[in-house]
Amino acid sequence: MSDRTASRTRSTSESTVELEVNLDGTGRSSIDTSVPFFDHLLTAFAKHSLTDLTVRASGDTHIDAHHTVEDVSIVLGDAIREALGDKAGISRYGDALVPLDEALAQAVVDISGRPYLVHEGEPAGFEFHLIGGHFTGSLVRHAFEAITYHAGLTVHVRVLGGRDPHHIAEAEFKAFARAFRQAKALDPLVVGIPSTKGAL
Repeated sequence: MSDRTASRTRSTSESTVELEVNLDGTGRSSIDTSVPFFDHLLTAFAKHSLTDLTVRASGDTHIDAHHTVEDVSIVLGDAIREALGDKAGISRYGDALVPLDEALAQAVVDISGRPYLVHEGEPAGFEFHLIGGHFTGSLVRHAFEAITYHAGLTVHVRVLGGRDPHHIAEAEFKAFARAFRQAKALDPLVVGIPSTKGAL
């Protein structure tokens, strides 16, 4: 088995990102994006997907958290795509249903090579809520858009219930993490690339 790791950097006038990922890790993380609630979400992603993740980012958060969250998500997606390599031997599909108190979220992941996101069910007004005073609810969807597009994943995320915006956002990321954990797992019964096309 080849080493499923990647290191990526991205620097623009809006942010600077340095990121390392190990898909065969134990869930260890060291994350400082300068957006505290996003750090919390990425820490949960690493822990529950059994992905080792290191992120150092800074950006124009005095304007908005948007650019930094977007750019970190782009880099994370690029690193996941690189670390997956040719995808030989992976399970490919994952599905998870995760509660967090009153919130319930489902995520389904296909490491398909075809970027596609279906994201639905967040309650009305969620996108305007400031979580932790610095992270707008709309950034949850935006982060998933950037990750799925750059990683080449098909992802369906559904919020089935919830009231507290913190709980809803965290349940979404934990569900995504658990589904991704299943999808990236190496399956000893899979020979080669799990696609009738021979490529993902």
